[in-house]
Amino acid sequence: MSISGDPNNPYAQPQPQPQSNPYGQLPAPAPAQQNPYAQQPPSHGGGGYGYPAVGTPSTPLAAPGSPGAAPGRGASGWLWAVGGAVAASAVWASVMFAAGAFSSEPSPDLAGYSYTSDLCAATSLTAFKDAHYKPKQYTGTASKDPNPRHSGAQEKSMDTMWCDISMEQEKASSSDYSSTFVYSTATLHKKTDPEPEFADGYRAYEKQDVSGGYTVEPVAGLGDEAFLVTRKENGSSGSSYVILGVRDGWMTYQSTWSSYTSTSGSTKQPSSTEVATMLKSSATETLKQLRTSGAR
Repeated sequence: MSISGDPNNPYAQPQPQPQSNPYGQLPAPAPAQQNPYAQQPPSHGGGGYGYPAVGTPSTPLAAPGSPGAAPGRGASGWLWAVGGAVAASAVWASVMFAAGAFSSEPSPDLAGYSYTSDLCAATSLTAFKDAHYKPKQYTGTASKDPNPRHSGAQEKSMDTMWCDISMEQEKASSSDYSSTFVYSTATLHKKTDPEPEFADGYRAYEKQDVSGGYTVEPVAGLGDEAFLVTRKENGSSGSSYVILGVRDGWMTYQSTWSSYTSTSGSTKQPSSTEVATMLKSSATETLKQLRTSGAR
């Protein structure tokens, strides 16, 4: 017979276990199971999502596409910075274009000349008066026609001024048949430089197939370049036709003398050389007036 409490006794009653001390040391908790879906902290020691952890030095993010670059808000921030710079550059470029900084159009060289609505007021008649010519005084119904006659127009590409004067010799008889006109025009070219075509425009007169023909010669001392075009005198003809063209920067000026006097008239027609001298003297003073007066 087995003794009570013997572990080999199958009939033995279980012995009561001692009560645990509520103030004793608690048993160690069971180790936590690893969550396979838990997000791992970044290997560079940051706080995640591209921001450095508090108390740790930040590690610069690599540029997108470079070794070690990782997707996330760090790359997005880099792209935002580039996008901002591009947007700022676009705004700057639009402002510069609006201000004309990138304009391919050259700036017009008007050489100090300005537009005037009355070119006749700026036209010097001293040389003509010294040769005993004056603006013609009309009578009758023709007296209502202004002489000199002026006009002008200002456009986007150019400003143009005109002056037409009918002249007569001081001692001419009322029975003499004669007509003398001085036509002047000044143009301020604001879009296109006239220099490449200016000389050829006057040299082309020599190619015209007209009776007598023309002579073209350069004139020194007037603007950047000037040319004198003279219709060759035909025998005892009392006509003369002389053109003076001047270019100064992007300003062009032309004065034309056109005259006819009957051979039976009481006055003598000036020679082409004398007319050329009058035109050059008048142009010199007229251009000076256009640079300084600025009359509107």
